[in-house]
Amino acid sequence: MDDLFNFELSGSEVKSTQSIPIVGANVPAEQPTTRRAARLAHAASSEPAAPLSSRRARGVAKAANRRRVLSRPAGDRKAAARALRDAGASQPASRKLRRSEDALVHSSMAKTPRKNPISVLATMTVVGGLFAVAALPAYAMVPTQAEQAELTMASDVRPQSIVVGANVIAATATRDGYQATTPAQLASRSRDKLRAANWATYLASGAREMGDDYPWPSELRSFQGGGLSPLNYYYRECVDFVAWRINRDQGSYAEPFKWVWSNMTPLGGSASQWKASWDAKGWPSSKTPIVGSVAWFGSANHVAYVKTVVDADHVLIEEYNRNPGAYGQRVIPVSDVTLFLYPPS
Repeated sequence: MDDLFNFELSGSEVKSTQSIPIVGANVPAEQPTTRRAARLAHAASSEPAAPLSSRRARGVAKAANRRRVLSRPAGDRKAAARALRDAGASQPASRKLRRSEDALVHSSMAKTPRKNPISVLATMTVVGGLFAVAALPAYAMVPTQAEQAELTMASDVRPQSIVVGANVIAATATRDGYQATTPAQLASRSRDKLRAANWATYLASGAREMGDDYPWPSELRSFQGGGLSPLNYYYRECVDFVAWRINRDQGSYAEPFKWVWSNMTPLGGSASQWKASWDAKGWPSSKTPIVGSVAWFGSANHVAYVKTVVDADHVLIEEYNRNPGAYGQRVIPVSDVTLFLYPPS
């Protein structure tokens, strides 16, 4: 270590017989340095045309140091070599520092970890919502003076009392004359329309002018949804009309009627059954007609009221439902009648 360099000069060729101890490398002895010396000489004689990189600049500086050592006298070479060795010894530390700095730069330039798209979308949604809320008018803001005045006026409003006249209270809403609201009312109104139609037909028939006094001439018949009359026979049937006339002749004009189905024809309400009830009651019957008797047509299942005895062979009868549901009169031969049932007593 005391004798670091041992050079032999032979013309322009320089040979080294001793290795230069540089940290991290051992140069074998007796290696010619002709090419290196030539490069050093060329580098000394020429200036770089352009700025060099840091590594190349360090190489150029190192070569210049060696060149200066070689140009010195032999007595100074030892000290110069020691300085060069110190410079070389410090080189690895500086190189290690540069490498750590490069590593730090590369680590800072490392690729940013890839983010989860869902988290990115959620973040954008939240941020967008914050901007949207911030853009809402009057959101979390103090009302202006005008708005505060409006709020104060609204809070001061008091309920008002209204006086309604008696004529207004008594008034009822009109609905174009149609007031049915339930199925029963609708059915009743429908029945009323049928009754109106029946009444119009009855008046057009001239029955009133002929002397009909049946109380229910426009009531619905059984096929129209009608039911039983107060005499307990079906409305506008022949039996109901004759039962009415028997009550009228005996002075019973309203309920409770004297004669009804239950006490006049208890064996059956049909016209064909009337003869049996008369016999059961012991009431008289005959082939000879009298005013107010019942003309019974037997198998024809029909009855009529004898209004007038025209002569010994003819009678004038009144009836319902020979023409469906309608009143009528006709003069018929006595022989057409099966039997005359005299009024019950």
